[in-house]
Order: sequence, then structure tokens, then C-alpha cells
Amino acid sequence: MNVSSQHPNPSATVIRSLLQHDHELSVYANDMAYPLKATVAELDPRSGLLVLEVEYAGPDIERYLTGSGLNVDMEVLKGPQAMERETYSLSNIATRLIKTDSALYRLECHLPESVFVAENRGAIRVPFILGMHARVSIEVYLHELSVPGRLRNLSVGGCMVDIDLADSVAINVDQDIPGVTLEFPNGESFFAESKVRHIRPFGNHGHAAVGLQFAHLTRHQTEALFRYVSESEREAAYRTGTNDKMTQHSPLFIPGAKERKILQRDIQEHEKHARQPPMERGVMGIAHQLQVGLMYMKARQLFPEKIFYDCADALRYLIEQDRKAFLYALAFLRDEPSWVRHAVQVAGHLADMLLMRDPHDPRVREAVLGALLHPMGKPLLISAELPSLKVNMNPAQKAVLREHVAALSRKLSELRWSPSPTCREVIENASERLDGSGYPAGKRGEALSELIRLVAVIKAVNRQLHASNGVPPRTPLDAYRRIHEAAAAYDKTVLVEYIQAYGLYPIGSLAKFSGGFLAWVMDIDGKGMPRQVHVIKNLRFPETNISNVLGSSDFLQIGKLEDIVDPADYGIRVLKV
Repeated sequence: MNVSSQHPNPSATVIRSLLQHDHELSVYANDMAYPLKATVAELDPRSGLLVLEVEYAGPDIERYLTGSGLNVDMEVLKGPQAMERETYSLSNIATRLIKTDSALYRLECHLPESVFVAENRGAIRVPFILGMHARVSIEVYLHELSVPGRLRNLSVGGCMVDIDLADSVAINVDQDIPGVTLEFPNGESFFAESKVRHIRPFGNHGHAAVGLQFAHLTRHQTEALFRYVSESEREAAYRTGTNDKMTQHSPLFIPGAKERKILQRDIQEHEKHARQPPMERGVMGIAHQLQVGLMYMKARQLFPEKIFYDCADALRYLIEQDRKAFLYALAFLRDEPSWVRHAVQVAGHLADMLLMRDPHDPRVREAVLGALLHPMGKPLLISAELPSLKVNMNPAQKAVLREHVAALSRKLSELRWSPSPTCREVIENASERLDGSGYPAGKRGEALSELIRLVAVIKAVNRQLHASNGVPPRTPLDAYRRIHEAAAAYDKTVLVEYIQAYGLYPIGSLAKFSGGFLAWVMDIDGKGMPRQVHVIKNLRFPETNISNVLGSSDFLQIGKLEDIVDPADYGIRVLKV
């Protein structure tokens, strides 16, 4: 990358600062089903010329350059463990497209002369850049569901909020929001009703951007909002150095006692966690892409076929790369939304067992795709009547949820996407049972194929191993026993095959040892017993985390294996960036 430096352009100054850290750039367009990854080839801070390179094999790359220009997202991870996330978005950039190879393009972008974006009637939109931040709470359903986020830009007309991708399932375009609260670092806050104007995925670390338009503002609210926008503009000017008169931070962005306490807690949490290994990032990436795909279906009325097939292909690739590392990584989805965790874990075990049966089985790709899509009808049902999938549901809500297969089928039909026979079979029948106790059609016996009998057992085990509707998770042994005792609902031969494949102490389980140690099972022997574990905690010192990998010959150091336990009982969580 070639960088010169004379009389810097403000937008280029921000980008140059962010390029010093781990970063990812993407080019997006509202009518395209996925963003393109981009790299910076040149940046001239004086002229504001930014040259990006992208690879794209399709015939329609021009669609990423809308009539008003190019849209670019920049996502940066900072700090010693790259756990501090910062973003910068640019829209409607004047761009020239040059094809340099069969699938390689050069995008010559002329950056705007200001970081502030002009809006209607002379108003401006202020980006929250170079460490500026404010916390946000979006009350999606009154007294029922609130979603936390970070403010990414602000104007007197509205704002853009960065939220967890998992929380985006409850938010739709044109949805009325009873209240959004902005809390600035010094403790001041602003509250208003709003309306969702747009929602889209942001970056590659499980986040979404929600555009909100403020509504029904009183004179007092309007006056306060003008002040907050003015102070934000002052802070951005100070941080970018674009106004020599700005020599210190705006008081609005000087952390008060509450903010300092929150920041200190965040730092302590970050220090406890190292970056994820590649296999865990790969599995987490699949989970995030599933949620991105769902967002395209809901917000843009597109079925992103490539995204979903890429997920299915990535699962198979990871298994073939390192099967045991893949099974271990699946456990780190435990804090993802239940439908996502269930989809990826069930699809992962389905791919694993089908490949163990026959590495050349032509059904694997479509069957895995069906398993990934099958639970997606559940978030499609979220509404005021079913505001969240996390709550302990009443009977009426449970009845609504049983319609998820029909909800997904309707959505696929609406988007004019027709699954293959194998994929459709899994989507429609994965919740059926041999004794007719399943749904949606209550099929039984010979009406269910060998593939569905396998899916049914995998799904049942997975459901038993995780908490649901106030019911705590079971140990693997208890889960196997319960499924075996479920009369004629499941194929006993398949259950035995599953137990032989994963054992009583499956890879990815959290084991408790008599010496008071907790350890993740990383590998098992031919009898299904752990032979390698990752020790993470000594319960005699619960506030201290440890990290030691031990083989079975060293197990005497941590005591006798007692049982499999629930990570939630010991406050063990996966930290998200």
C-alpha cells in the first residue's frame, strides 16, 4: 500500500488511522445479497484518493456502484488482543471502476472533503469515529424486549446503531420503536420514539447496523438533540484535527463515574480472553452468516442462496480439515441464539455422521443445508405475541413456535426459492417422530426415511444437552437414557450409532474433576473416555482463569473425572467483540 501525507483530507485521515490496526473493508449495495471484501491498494491523504481492490467473478459488479456512488464499511479490531472494535462507514462515494484481470477490479474512490454528511435543510450527520462512543438501548416491544447497542452516527433526524446480529431478528424495516435511549459518556441521556428505516449486516464479527428516524419530538427534545449533535460535531472535529479551534474534548464525551466503571469492567473481561483459534472463528463465522442470510430474507426480501450454500460447504470443509477440532469448536456456540446454535450444531453432527457412513454420499450438501435452514422459521415468528425466543414460553407461545416449519416454507415460497428434494425433506420432516408425536404433519414409521431418522436423533440429543424453556440441560448419559426411554419415537439403532461416535463424554463438553478443576474435553479414546482436556478453572480460586492442556497420563494432577457440567452454572461465557 502506498501512502503519501500532505494536507490531509479528513476522511482519509480517519482511514489512515484505522489502517494501523487489524482491519477489514467491505463494499455493499442494498440490492446485492452479500458484500465484497476489499483491500486498500493506495491512499493519498492530500487528495483524498482511495484505491480499493476487489475480487468478483460475477457479471454484474456494476450493481455495487449505485447511481449515487459506492458504499464502504470499515471494521477495525484494536488493543493488545484485538478485542476493541471500531467502525467507519462511507456512503455514496464517487468511484471509477477499472477491470484489471478476469476477476480483479480496481475501485478509484474520491473521498468526501468532510467527515460530516449533509442532510436535508442544512442538517448534518455526525459519524462516531476514532474512539467516540455512546451507549444505546432500543426498546423494541414496550416493557417486553430491549436491545443494547453502540451509537455509530447521529443527526437531528435520527441515528445509526450498531447492535449484536443475534438481536436483529426482532427488528424490521418500518417498525415503530416505542423508545430509544442514547447515553453519552458523561452520563447525559436522550430519549425519543423512533421508526426503523433500514437494517443491514455490518462487518464480519456478528453485528448489524440499524437506521432509526426519531419521531414525535417535543420542543424540549428537539432542543436537546440539537445540542447533542453540536457537541458530537465538536468532538469529531477535535479527534480528526479538522478545526484548530477545537483544543479539547467536548464535556459530553468525558467519561463520568458510571462510564469509567463500565469501561474498567470491559477491560478486565477482555484481558481474560485470548483471540479465538481459527477453527472456532470458522464455526462462529458460519453462525454469523446464517443470521446475515436471515436478515436479507426479512429486510430485503432476497434469498441469499450463495450465503447458505457457503455455510453448508464450510461445515464440510472444517470437518475434513480437523474433525476433532471442529467438534470442539461447536461447543463455543453456546452463547449464540438458541436457533442458530441448534442449527449449526445439528448440521455439523449430521455432516459428520453422514461422512463417517460414506465420505462420497451425494446427499451431504443438501441434507446439511436443510438442517441449517430448518430452525430459521422460529425467528421469522418473532412478534409482539412472541417477542423473544429466549423467554420461558407460555402454552400459547409454544403453539405459535410449532408453526416454524410452515412459516419457513411460506417465506421460501414468497422469495421464489425452491429447495432440492433432499433439502426439502429435511426442512419439512426434521421435527417428525417415528411414533407420530412430531410435527408439523405427525408422520410415523415408514413415512420417515433413514436420513430423517438420523436427523431426529441428532436433534433430540442436542435439545436435551441444552437448557430450554426453563428446563436445565442434561448430561450426555441422561440425554441418551431419556431418548432411549421415549418409547418408539426414535430409531434405537441410530441412537447406538450416535453414542458410539461421540461417547458419554463428548468432545466439547465441560468436565468436572474431583480436584475441583473444570476442563473442556478436547479428545476421546475408542471407548469414549477423555484422553485430552483443556483445564480452564480451579474452583478453589473461582475468580482466576487458567489455561492448561493435559493428556490422560497427567489427569492425576486434577483428580478423578466426576461428571459433565453446565458452563452456565460456573459463569463461563463466550466473549463477543
